[in-house]
Amino acid sequence: MSSQDVEVSRDPEQNRYELHVDGRLAGRAEYLLSNGLITFTHTEVDPTFEGRGFASKLVQYALDDVRDAGDRKVLAVCPYVKQWIRRHKDYLNLLYDAAE
Repeated sequence: MSSQDVEVSRDPEQNRYELHVDGRLAGRAEYLLSNGLITFTHTEVDPTFEGRGFASKLVQYALDDVRDAGDRKVLAVCPYVKQWIRRHKDYLNLLYDAAE
């Protein structure tokens, strides 16, 4: 990844976070917003860029953005986001709890 220009950003008009590699859209994490909740529905990386940690970078950026904003909990419908959070326990506090 070090020799490539990698940029992650949020596109609120498309309801997604995007990862660009050398200016090319390489991945996206789609979401839906509601009061106090962000629901991650789908994460996808172009097959050309798979296996290089880009999905992880994309999801971490998205969750860090949610954490920094501080006004929403995460509902991980997307299997990748759900799995990522399970592997990175310091993000568990972002998860939505229906009992709250």
